[in-house]
Amino acid sequence: MKWYSYIGLFVFVFLTKGLLAQEKNEIIQQRIEFISEQLEVESIDLTDVIDQLNFYYEHPLNLNSATAEQLQDLSLLTDVQINDLLLHRKLFGKFISIYELQGLSYWNMRIIRLILPFVKVDDKLDQLHVSLKEAFKQGKFEAYFRYQRILEEKSGYEDVSDSIQQNSNSYYYGNADRYYTRLRFSYRTNLSIGVTAEKDPGEQFFRGAQKNGFDFYSAHAFYKGGKYLKSVALGDYQVQIGQGLNLWTGYAFAKSADVTNVKKSANPIRPYTSVDEARFLRGAAVQVGVKDFSLLAFGSYKQVDASINVLDSLSVEEAIVESINLGGLHRTNTEINRRHTLNEIIAGGNLQYNTRGLQIGVAGVYQGYDRSFEKDTLPYNQFDFRGKQTVSLSADYSWVIRNFNFFGEVSRTSYSGGFANIHGVLFSLDRRASMSVVYRNFARDYQTFYNNGFAEASRTQNESGLYTGLKVNFTRAFSINTYVDIFKFPWMRFQVDAPSHGHEFLFQPSYRPSRRLEVYARFREQKRQRNSRFSDGTITAIEDVIQRNYRLNLSYQVSEAIRLKSRIEFVTINRPSSEQENGLVVSQDVIFRPKSSPIDLALRYALFETDSYDARIYTYENNALYVFSSPAYFYQGSRAYVLVRWTFLRKFDLWARYGVSIFANRDSIGSGPEEIFGNTRSDLTLQLRVKL
Repeated sequence: MKWYSYIGLFVFVFLTKGLLAQEKNEIIQQRIEFISEQLEVESIDLTDVIDQLNFYYEHPLNLNSATAEQLQDLSLLTDVQINDLLLHRKLFGKFISIYELQGLSYWNMRIIRLILPFVKVDDKLDQLHVSLKEAFKQGKFEAYFRYQRILEEKSGYEDVSDSIQQNSNSYYYGNADRYYTRLRFSYRTNLSIGVTAEKDPGEQFFRGAQKNGFDFYSAHAFYKGGKYLKSVALGDYQVQIGQGLNLWTGYAFAKSADVTNVKKSANPIRPYTSVDEARFLRGAAVQVGVKDFSLLAFGSYKQVDASINVLDSLSVEEAIVESINLGGLHRTNTEINRRHTLNEIIAGGNLQYNTRGLQIGVAGVYQGYDRSFEKDTLPYNQFDFRGKQTVSLSADYSWVIRNFNFFGEVSRTSYSGGFANIHGVLFSLDRRASMSVVYRNFARDYQTFYNNGFAEASRTQNESGLYTGLKVNFTRAFSINTYVDIFKFPWMRFQVDAPSHGHEFLFQPSYRPSRRLEVYARFREQKRQRNSRFSDGTITAIEDVIQRNYRLNLSYQVSEAIRLKSRIEFVTINRPSSEQENGLVVSQDVIFRPKSSPIDLALRYALFETDSYDARIYTYENNALYVFSSPAYFYQGSRAYVLVRWTFLRKFDLWARYGVSIFANRDSIGSGPEEIFGNTRSDLTLQLRVKL
């Protein structure tokens, strides 16, 4: 690197040191937006996805001792970039300063800016293997207490007689409050012991069906850091294998504007700290290793919610399962009766060979129930799992050679013999351009219950497709991200009465002339096929449904303390059986985070107008730490919220958030038990964090 490049990078780091906190929040917000925009759900718990970035912000990763696994945990670097760093360190020794990163072959200023808040260069090597005694001695304790509520009364909370409530599913037994408590003791990523509890709105609290207080409890003990005993988990935990075809609990990134983030980096065992009441394992897991080999073994037993049909009223053993419910809500008679009615057993193992450039793994997973799963057979679901047990086998690989990273997984289920496979490659053309290609093919009779493969649909089943992404940094200021995904579904799907196909295309140019200003535009087109709204009651034809989203986003750092973000998004939906539907959202955010003040402030005001609920637009909103919200804006109206964070006595953080949506020309919002009479919906969040 030339001498003036070092000077330029030094000036860059010096001038932007005060902005790293804002940068960290922006990076985390982008990651949440990526997931929420793809899943298109209003409320999702992404605690485990965000935990690592928050940890590395408070404990920057030393690039002179960081392992490939730790660098993958950041979810900000490709394996090619990680391999580039490790190879440089092997050939030339330790980094003397952060400025040397600009000399890496497949790194650029955008990548360096991205990871700066989370890394450091230190001559002192971090302790790779820590004793349990040392972890307890140096650990820290955190406690979270949260209260949330929709302030307007919903019809489900109406005070009715006991006889009406006992014979209806239109009324909730509990109040409208949501309570959340999390207690956790941890040392870096080596030790974690914690308890999490949650009561959802409408559920009872210390009475009725929830006499023990909270409706959901989760506890875990986790240790990582031994030479041979790599990690062990007791209680609730997560397991991730390969590319998510066989087993992957929790959430993972799929298609997003970050087109190189298509490969999953599995973390074999993680402690479970979220409140998703379904996608986790409960029991024990251990990973041991010798040299380049490691073995993961795990077992889980927990009760899940299910709809039970007793075939013989005199014999409960003859009961069958008609559906498994993953919502975790226990508010009405039906929901309470489904609670913990099915016993689930999961056990398996994963053997891995891992060197710096090559990873190979084989895995087997058993899943069984104490009752037979026999859902109604319909044309679209006739290949779905039925019975009591299934075994899935898989093999996965990741190979980094020069500027190429080849990866993939093949899996087979014993229930039907169906196969699923995914293969991809990430490669850097040079430090300015990267590409990704992913091919997947999931048989219509392939089904595992805990998977999260790269897919268009929500399940890794009945799908094939080819994804190609390109990321080019033309200059330090201007870049583009674009991808094309072509997919088809060889068999019918829910509300699609024939084999179908579609595509998705995204084009996003970004312009960042300075650290203070960033502008990006986005165009996304999605073509999916659905049943026509015209039907004679016999055969329903399918039709193309084309959705196009147009977005312009501007972010400007007015000063070290104040950031402005403006966005306009327009959506159109076209299908032959109805007129074109449009939607528009215009929003303005003001974020105030002064370094010298204990008060942080985030404000938003938005206007929205859509022709229908189908033309809704999901938009990420700032909230308290570990509270994730991406509500759908639909119909006509306005939305505003204010979020205040107060840090006091150095050990306490208090968040308070009030939001309100006002709908025009509407007398009610929602339907059924969730209906609010009136045109206003307001929400309140209070959260206290204690750090010791």
